[in-house]
Amino acid sequence: MRRSLLSALAVLVWLLRSPADAEEAGGDPPSEAVPREVVFGQSAALSGPASELGTGMRLGLESAFAEVNAAGGIGGHRLALVSLDDMYEPEAAVANTRELIGKHDVFALVGAVGTPTSRAAQPVTSDAAVPYIAPFTGAEFLRDVKERSNVVNVRASYFQETAEIVARLTDDLGIEKIGILYQDDSYGRAGLAGLRRALDAHELPLVAEANYPRNTEIVKSALLDLRRYDPDAVVIIGAYKPAATLIRWARRLGFRPVFVNISFVGTSALAEELGADGVGVYITQVVPFPLEKGVAVVDRYQEALAAFAPDAEPGFVSLEGYLAGRLVAEGLRLAGPGASRAQFLEALRNAPPIDLGGFELEYGVEDNQGSDRVYLTVIDANGEVRPARRMVR
Repeated sequence: MRRSLLSALAVLVWLLRSPADAEEAGGDPPSEAVPREVVFGQSAALSGPASELGTGMRLGLESAFAEVNAAGGIGGHRLALVSLDDMYEPEAAVANTRELIGKHDVFALVGAVGTPTSRAAQPVTSDAAVPYIAPFTGAEFLRDVKERSNVVNVRASYFQETAEIVARLTDDLGIEKIGILYQDDSYGRAGLAGLRRALDAHELPLVAEANYPRNTEIVKSALLDLRRYDPDAVVIIGAYKPAATLIRWARRLGFRPVFVNISFVGTSALAEELGADGVGVYITQVVPFPLEKGVAVVDRYQEALAAFAPDAEPGFVSLEGYLAGRLVAEGLRLAGPGASRAQFLEALRNAPPIDLGGFELEYGVEDNQGSDRVYLTVIDANGEVRPARRMVR
């Protein structure tokens, strides 16, 4: 009995030791020790007009982590996620990022949502030498490896999405009069710069330009400005609620250009908001179709989502979150047990192409963006989103 008590006390003392004590003493903890975790942090819009994006990314990340943990984790380490709501506001994103690093000691930030929030929060992670992984934005500044050495992107950029939009409008439909509605912040201006660049490549002018304030649906003046110049297509760089509001009002006024949104809009939420007014609205995507069969990573995503959240519907945003979760797991596996943050980043930079199952990511010393793929989808007459090979009117 005395020996058992002493053994129990020894375990208790071991568990209560500080990390420094443990390192000094050396050796591994006894088998009774609590499971080890690698904790990741997320600051994202979990409420407000962009909440579908933040909750979708969180759902995908948690589904991926649950899948990894069910298979024994990475080198015996479980993956955990702490998510904080920034309401898609830069000031809140900065405060959350500091809390995640200072209070929760996260290994990395993952799955942030938005350009303005990332522009504000990423420098905080850089100063703390904390990786900033798979933000839900295609902003070009996050692809500057020299200035953003702690950033690893999954998705294609907004420049690539807008280039595909202009190519499809001109090649498929013969449209040359193109206008834009953009959110009046760094996200919207990133999309505006991408569209201007794509139009310049086709030697076309931007015939109409209008904007609206972030986190609002104040688009009536913007709609009237666009209608005045009568473009044949309008590219929307915004969130799903203001985008849906503008499209619905345009339909009522008999203003019927081809509307095209980029991936950040939140496809499922946009289709739901629009209802019958969504027919023929296009959205570019940066991940495969989430209901597709026969693509290994999509099959695994569907299985992981069903296991973690049986009532959740597959969607583009949660699939992107799942891919982000799979990426950080692969980074940890490549870096090896007990890897530092710097070793984790180095492992991804020097990795051979990472095939997640039909969706390949490739990085390099001067390339922090894994995928260049852009896909096209459209809302059909049933209000369903489906893949589109080309644009039709």
